[in-house]
This record gives sequence, C-alpha cells and structure tokens, in this order.
Amino acid sequence: MELKAKIMDESAVHRSVARITHEIIEKNRGAEGICLLGVKRRGIPLAKMLRDNIKKFEGIDVPLGHTDITLYRDDLSESDPLPTSEGCEIPCNVSDYNIIIVDDVIYTGRTARAAIDSVFKFGRPKSIQLAVLIDRGHRELPIRPDFVGKNIPTSKSELVSVLLDEVDGETAVCLYNI
Repeated sequence: MELKAKIMDESAVHRSVARITHEIIEKNRGAEGICLLGVKRRGIPLAKMLRDNIKKFEGIDVPLGHTDITLYRDDLSESDPLPTSEGCEIPCNVSDYNIIIVDDVIYTGRTARAAIDSVFKFGRPKSIQLAVLIDRGHRELPIRPDFVGKNIPTSKSELVSVLLDEVDGETAVCLYNI
C-alpha cells in the first residue's frame, strides 16, 4: 500500500469527535436515554471518546457497550470454519434507550447492518442511530449514518485507515492506494 494523503491529524480527529458529540446531544435533546455501542475494533475507543465528551459537556455518564459483528456478517463462507466472536455487550435494557452504534469508517454499509442485527438480539430499542468518523461512500445497502465526522470521497482502489492511540499508538486518518 502506498500512502496517498494524511487526511486528519490528531487535533482534527478530536475536533470531529467533539462536533459529533454536540450533534448527538442536540438530536437527542440531551444525553438522557442514550447508550453508546462501539463496533469492535476502532469503534470502541471512538465510543469512549464520545462518552467522555458527553460527560464533560452534559455531566451525564451514558452507558457504553460494544459489539463484535463477526458472527453477524453476511459474507461468511459456509466452507470457512466458524469464526470466533467476543459477542455483544450492552449494559442496559435496549428497549429503554436510543442506541448509538459507533464505528470508524462506513463503506458498503454491511458492518452497520451487522451491528444493527447484533442489537436486535437484545430487544427493540427506542431507536438506533449511527455515528462514524469517516464516510467514504460506495454504499451497497440503504444505510446512512446520522452523525459523520468527515466525508471522504474515495475510489474502490483506495483504503481509508483510521488510527487511534488506544489501538495503534497514534491518532490520524490516512488514505492509501491499494
């Protein structure tokens, strides 16, 4: 892979997450009744950043969970061995909450669909909203995020890589040619 551009540095990522936090609070008329659900891997630290911002801006500790969508994917081959999954952990009764699924990049929409499926395993939430740091386009399913940090038009021969300190040792968003 060849680095094409560094799209966002650490400061830009934090500004985008702060803006998404304000948009979430505005859309939901506060932070009461919100539960954040990070999609494994990089959605989890992003959800933690949102939770910390909500605490700072609103003084409310919102529930934070996570989901590993591996077993909910629609592209598993029947000939492949059954993948392992850390599952879904939601620390609240979903029917009492607006669930906000948090992921790093939305591309085809298949990960978001799998995350939605994982939530319904626990019941029927008041609503499900989707927050992503990067929307790169090329949707294959009729899924649109409610909150977007940055839209980055890409070609299918490019890769958007979100790096987060908690996982990668640095925070940035890079675009690669593949």
